[in-house]
Amino acid sequence: MATRVIAQVSVKFFIWGSCKAICNNNYRFFALLKDKKHQFKMTFFNYILLPKLYKEYKSRTPTQRYEPAGLEKWGDQIITTLYMMWNISYYTSPLIITFLYRRGYFVVESISSLAKISTGLGILVAVSLCIRGIGRSQSPPYVKFAKILNTVKGNSRNEAARKELQEFDFDFKEWPVDWSVEECEGATPLPRTVQKPVHLKGNFTRLPLEVIAYIAVHTFGLKMIYPGSIKIMQTYFQPMLIQGRTKLREDGGNRYKLLTKDKNEIDTFFVDNRGKSTNGKTLVICSEGNAGFYEIGIMSTPLELKYSTLGWNHPGFGGSTGQPFPDQDQNAIDAVMKFAIHKLGFTPDNILLFGWSIGGYSSIYTAVRYPDVKGIILDATFDDILPLALPRMPESVSSIVRMAIRNYVNLHNAELLEQYQGPVRLIRRTEDEVIAEDMKLETNRGNFLLLKMLKYRFPNIFKEPQMEFVKKMLSQSLDQTDSNTDDGLCLSLLMTYTADSGRQYPLEIGANFTEDQRNVMAEYLVRNHFADFKSSHCIPLPIEFFKQPWDIPNETDFVFT
Repeated sequence: MATRVIAQVSVKFFIWGSCKAICNNNYRFFALLKDKKHQFKMTFFNYILLPKLYKEYKSRTPTQRYEPAGLEKWGDQIITTLYMMWNISYYTSPLIITFLYRRGYFVVESISSLAKISTGLGILVAVSLCIRGIGRSQSPPYVKFAKILNTVKGNSRNEAARKELQEFDFDFKEWPVDWSVEECEGATPLPRTVQKPVHLKGNFTRLPLEVIAYIAVHTFGLKMIYPGSIKIMQTYFQPMLIQGRTKLREDGGNRYKLLTKDKNEIDTFFVDNRGKSTNGKTLVICSEGNAGFYEIGIMSTPLELKYSTLGWNHPGFGGSTGQPFPDQDQNAIDAVMKFAIHKLGFTPDNILLFGWSIGGYSSIYTAVRYPDVKGIILDATFDDILPLALPRMPESVSSIVRMAIRNYVNLHNAELLEQYQGPVRLIRRTEDEVIAEDMKLETNRGNFLLLKMLKYRFPNIFKEPQMEFVKKMLSQSLDQTDSNTDDGLCLSLLMTYTADSGRQYPLEIGANFTEDQRNVMAEYLVRNHFADFKSSHCIPLPIEFFKQPWDIPNETDFVFT
């Protein structure tokens, strides 16, 4: 009975809306009727199926969003509400299924009731789409947008139309692909291959745990590691994301859709500052955290310093498709890097990689693949995700967590960083509540990343006594301790060694040092690779902390500077 009432109300509402549309816009409506029959149908269905328009940047009020009116507004509100209900139902499906089962709905007698409800919702969706389509056909901004989008879809090489399309912000699913990795395959030698992590060896006794770990990661586990991929959260953030894209557009940026090797579509935004400042010839590629988006993320820091900046969203974030599993994330950042080189025209030695939190993994991976990059800046990054995951789960499931992480989400930054030879700068948040236990400095995982990197690069300097010395030094803010190093002497020793023995890590310098000399050199290296920022995890990084990563200079470079 309820389904029949819903259907009747929906049909009446559709008829009323259609009549109103005809009365309010009779000239336009009847003009369409005079066209060929198939042309009318195509136009009508275009308005139904075309994406949601968020903003026209060239409008008279650039700070305001595009607001649907009339029939478009009513249809859009119904569809948005149903979409939200679907997302909530998806994430609470275990509870809903349990409830329906206990109520006895999973029996033959209940199938007809469920079918009626589904039919009623289907009719409601169809009617809402038709109402929205009629409303869109009456909106001049939307009609203008629809014509440009159809032009680009009909001729992807129409650069003039693509440029006009940049003046609109709309549902990224319908954004035409701007660049694909297939366009550059074979153009240059393949970048270095990163060694894949070795999965834990299984046996028959571990098979049940393997199955549970797989199910856990592919249902809720990945969402816990990357909460930014949850659609409900993205819906909540949408107004802020639109506002962030507007700001980037006002800075002269353009939005691009990249197609990866595994056919995911990656949402990116590029601001070109070449010719506008000295820093502009350097491109900063920004990799966001597990709940970060380029629209409201770390791009603001290099942009304030007038660097050319390229931001991107992880698979499953914002307009990017896919899921943020390591292999998909690797393909995504690889596509971003190739786009920067082959389409935007930057060379690797003029590209700086900037990663925040879990985005540090993407940055390190890229540096290993492209070892000639200018360097890496890692802000609030960890050495290994497993020590962060274990304390947040019950002790009884620790073996499953370990197996799930190592097999499917093995973000081991410290091991990966050993494969990179270039300059690295680490920034530690002294009040970090995410990668430190109870905000204690000695538990910050950035400490462990620093120590593992330096011990690998300078094994004869960072022996066990020096490791303990540095751990004690890192238990308090570096800004609160006085430096006991002779910077000139330390730099001279490093430059002399690299001039004689090369710059390939690990460096054997320090084999004949005394304990005090090792301590002095260890402190010098820590202070040049590491910086403290008095802040919590999510505060934007001030520009004074965004500096070129330190590296041992060549003797010739040092003379001329």
